[in-house]
Amino acid sequence: MSYEVEQKFPVAELAAVQERLVALGAQLQAEREDRDLYFAHPARDFARTDEALRIRRVGTSNFITYKVPNVDAATETRREIELDLPPGETAAAQWTELLESLGFRPVAEVRKRRRKASIAWQGREVAVALDDVDQLGTFVELELVTSRDDIEPAKAILRSLADALGLAGGERRSYLELLLARRRLDKATG
Repeated sequence: MSYEVEQKFPVAELAAVQERLVALGAQLQAEREDRDLYFAHPARDFARTDEALRIRRVGTSNFITYKVPNVDAATETRREIELDLPPGETAAAQWTELLESLGFRPVAEVRKRRRKASIAWQGREVAVALDDVDQLGTFVELELVTSRDDIEPAKAILRSLADALGLAGGERRSYLELLLARRRLDKATG
């Protein structure tokens, strides 16, 4: 069973981090747009149980992802079960209709422009995402997929790479949590 160990950092300038990544030998992919539609469970509060269910759209590709509760208080470390869905807007709409028919309800959509990279670091291949998230700003995510026994060494590798990239002020909350917190704040001050 594998776990995703992820650390997210808000940044003022993605270009500067991208330059440092390239200088360290990272391989960059083309920018893409991700649209993540998150759902609330009909019988339990995912916010309280620290779970998530989403349909992700990347171009014409669709995926459904269930995120189990985090196992770590400092990072986003959890199992994720992600399955391919048929491609296209119609398929995404049909899966949304299926979930709604089962009692799930859409909570929010997180939209981001993402540029992924891969970098060899301390003997591991670290996945990096340079994200510009609508309504939230710019972030860098560092991620390793590992076994439960390897979580602490994976966290140390991510901390080391973050230091080398000049990243500080890690953010444990997901983009969904950040977006919902912003909406609550806007509503309270609006």
